[in-house]
Amino acid sequence: MPMDAGEIERLIKEEFPDATVTIEDLRGDGDHYAAHVVSAAFAGKTRVQQHQMVYAALKGRMGNELHALALQTSTP
Repeated sequence: MPMDAGEIERLIKEEFPDATVTIEDLRGDGDHYAAHVVSAAFAGKTRVQQHQMVYAALKGRMGNELHALALQTSTP
């Protein structure tokens, strides 16, 4: 079952309350999204660590309800 963009944003903001989250449905199918997440929590972390943090916030939905996520992360 596809995942709603609002649900992706909610899960990320639960983990990173300060985050600015922008979600784009790339194909209109609810399975392929792009996300840009800006949070102070990423300070001092490598890009890989930042992405791992976001994937952890999605609580196992990556690869299940959420098929593909093109992810960009940064600090404010």
